[in-house]
Amino acid sequence: MVYRSDKISITDFGAVGDGRTLNTKAFREAIYRIEHLKRRGGTLLYIPPGVFLTESFNLTSRMTLYLAKGAVIKATQDTSNWPLIAPLPSYGRGRERPGGRYISFIHGDGLHDVIITGENGTIDGQGDVWWNMWRQRTLQFTRPNLVEFKDSRGIIISNVIFKNSPFWNIHPVYCSNVVIQYVTILAPPDSPNTDGIDPDSSSHVCIEDSYISTGDDLIAVKSGWDQYGIAYGRPSNDITIRRVTGSSPFAGIAVGSETSGGVTNVLAEHITLSNTGIGIHLKTNIGRGGIIRNITISDVFMENVRRGIKIAGDVGDHPDENYNPNALPVMKHIRIKNVWGEKVQQAGLIKGLKNSPFTDICLANIHLSGSSGSRNGPWTCSDVRGGAVQVSPSPCSELISQSQTSVCSIPF
Repeated sequence: MVYRSDKISITDFGAVGDGRTLNTKAFREAIYRIEHLKRRGGTLLYIPPGVFLTESFNLTSRMTLYLAKGAVIKATQDTSNWPLIAPLPSYGRGRERPGGRYISFIHGDGLHDVIITGENGTIDGQGDVWWNMWRQRTLQFTRPNLVEFKDSRGIIISNVIFKNSPFWNIHPVYCSNVVIQYVTILAPPDSPNTDGIDPDSSSHVCIEDSYISTGDDLIAVKSGWDQYGIAYGRPSNDITIRRVTGSSPFAGIAVGSETSGGVTNVLAEHITLSNTGIGIHLKTNIGRGGIIRNITISDVFMENVRRGIKIAGDVGDHPDENYNPNALPVMKHIRIKNVWGEKVQQAGLIKGLKNSPFTDICLANIHLSGSSGSRNGPWTCSDVRGGAVQVSPSPCSELISQSQTSVCSIPF
């Protein structure tokens, strides 16, 4: 955290926190002032208690957006003049619809030294209008994220509540040195694609001490989509996820399915999941290419989960018909250990690709039990090689009872 001696309040620019007045002009003028006055050490923009309705706005470098206790920055539900921006080059088009995409509600492009923090104030995307457009299939372009940083470095997001994002909640893409801590991310379980935090083609990211309950993956590490991600070639690497709690009808901790730039060196530990679809989900597909390796997930507790662990090479859609079906992903050096699950309907599924089997997949000290009095479904596997130690129910024969030293090239 950087201390900013220069402080301004959004009310200095005429903002009214009554929940009805549109404050877009105030936000844009305040940030314009920060950008152009260039105070030494940067400037803190203070949001006092109140509900400040606004359209989307861009942040600038060397600033802190500080939300006081009781402060709410609320997105307008008027989607008619929401700005469009170009698709990400590693995706080639909008993630949902061809063409451009709606800019995120709070956006940063090419920035450094930016902090979003405060006293657990709220950033509310009022996403239900967007969810309904998705359900009714009336979306023209891809929905806006709640917060996106692109091509940025030195980002801290802490002590803020994010709720009701139109699409993904927090999306650092092509970023480095990002810390996200002590955040709460909330969206209804039936809200479509409201991923919690999606580090995307980014490096040196730390996500910790947070609670996430949304309608899609709590945390999903990504790196581009099929031929566009392969061409852009920027991996996600050196990512730490720890002390995260949450629930989702989809995955707790995920990698993919957009992994075309590669994903390496991910550590997720001390994760607590309840009422979740899949506890741990590593997912990719033909056409993705990319290498997923050195993924370590440990000390996970999950309860009331449909499937404990899923590692699969047949997940996710394609941007268009021009993907290369021979661009096969590589999945290797995966470590999952110290996992305890209760009320787990099915223990696990590992499904590699026939022409690119998943290798060096190692499981240790994993105990996934079904509901009281009922046995949970067994493991199912194909096109995978690895080892398993102290795993119950017993894993599939491709992994079963092989010593970790002989099969797993990296020790547990």
